[in-house]
Amino acid sequence: MTIIWDKIEEAIHTQEDQPAIIGIDRTYSWFELHQTTLELAQQLSAVSGKVVALYADNCPEWVIIDLACQLASVTLLPLPAFFSDLQLNYALQQAGATAIIYRDKDRLSQLVSLVDSDEQNLSPLHLLMSELNQKTVSLPPETAKITFTSGSTGQPKGVCLSNAQQLNVAQSLLKATELVTPRHLSILPFSTLLENIGGLYAPLLSGGTVIALPQNELGFNGSTGFDLNKLLATISQYKPESMILLPELLLALVSAVKQGWQVPSTLKFIAVGGSKVSASLLEQAQKSGLPVYEGYGLSECGSVVSLNTPSDAQLGTIGKVLDHVTVSIKESEIIVSGNTFLGYINEPDTWLQESVSTGDLGYFDEQGYLHIIGRKKNLLISSFGRNINPEWIESELFSNGLLQQCVVFGDAKPYCIALIYPRDTSTTNEMIQSWIDSINKTLPNYARIEQWARIVNPLSYDNEQMTSNGRPVRSKILQDYTTIIEQLYLKDR
Repeated sequence: MTIIWDKIEEAIHTQEDQPAIIGIDRTYSWFELHQTTLELAQQLSAVSGKVVALYADNCPEWVIIDLACQLASVTLLPLPAFFSDLQLNYALQQAGATAIIYRDKDRLSQLVSLVDSDEQNLSPLHLLMSELNQKTVSLPPETAKITFTSGSTGQPKGVCLSNAQQLNVAQSLLKATELVTPRHLSILPFSTLLENIGGLYAPLLSGGTVIALPQNELGFNGSTGFDLNKLLATISQYKPESMILLPELLLALVSAVKQGWQVPSTLKFIAVGGSKVSASLLEQAQKSGLPVYEGYGLSECGSVVSLNTPSDAQLGTIGKVLDHVTVSIKESEIIVSGNTFLGYINEPDTWLQESVSTGDLGYFDEQGYLHIIGRKKNLLISSFGRNINPEWIESELFSNGLLQQCVVFGDAKPYCIALIYPRDTSTTNEMIQSWIDSINKTLPNYARIEQWARIVNPLSYDNEQMTSNGRPVRSKILQDYTTIIEQLYLKDR
């Protein structure tokens, strides 16, 4: 049993008819959540102690499967819907999954070599589970969930977490945010660890409500693009108290407010993270009536490490460290201790370590707020010996929404240059130059963008130029655009 199950059992005596999970076509009360989870856990007991993959869009059933796996002592492997067939195969094989739960059989057509033809119907959920032909892998003891990092280079690693580690983060989030029975709209996929813990476990632990809608109801239309009006209509309809956003979505909401969209009065807390956020964008968001708070975390620490909150916030920082971990700074690198992950799949040398070297550069200010500068491996050292963090410059250039993509280079060079792709193809080069000039005025001389190039096609995940969560793979971009970058440094000669 886990503390989240204890909460569910408590809820069936105090609020059994209240909604626990709201879906697009089905709402589960706390009583129905309890009964359905128990029934499914009994079915899953046949695979107790094994790894089971879950491939499904956000829905109430996703939540029930997660909880049932905890009860049945099954290790859950959430699979992101955006994974390619190659990546799905990789994750399944690396994790040693012995079964996969899914709804859309056609989407798994390329995995025929792994999926056994026999299908078991999970009766309360109308989902299917098929056995997989997999080899045994080595996992740390008590592994309850495996999440794959986005990975900026090479193949992603499988991060192993226990139930206790995940729920420690959820409890810490509830304490810090002071949210009481929040009504949470899950915008990120549940396969994203941050949404899984902050948007699913935390609300349920507090007796709140999870709104679990498929991605198309949130405006995400796969290859056809993103429908902002759909997302805005959904937020207005469901009137959530809390949400979790990536910086790109926050920028979209800020732009919508400027164009007349009314922020629901119910909204109390919007967490934003995933990459460095411009202080200017955060200030715009707050002035627009969006209760936005920046945080920081990583999968190896169960997602969130630090967070700004309504009662303790400082713009331009990533907040104060949450209670479940401790943070130290060693040679400017952020080191996290305490509630760290169990280890990586098939890498016993990484198991049960007491601390994680994050690879992020940062520092504490006098008030105890944590600041992040950028990735240690991305640090640029100019030919004049100045240390420059490209993420800092990029976050400023992103702050007004003109640019969709911007990657800064300048290692061992006399000045910084940028590769740029505008959000609107009708944006002129003169408009881009004017924006860069305005940002340059706020930057020290050594960090200013002296030359830039407009790229023809956007950087893409499919071309391995971007990670799954939208971060640039700088080594690949440098390789693909070497000629253009070299030409930018020849312009002044």
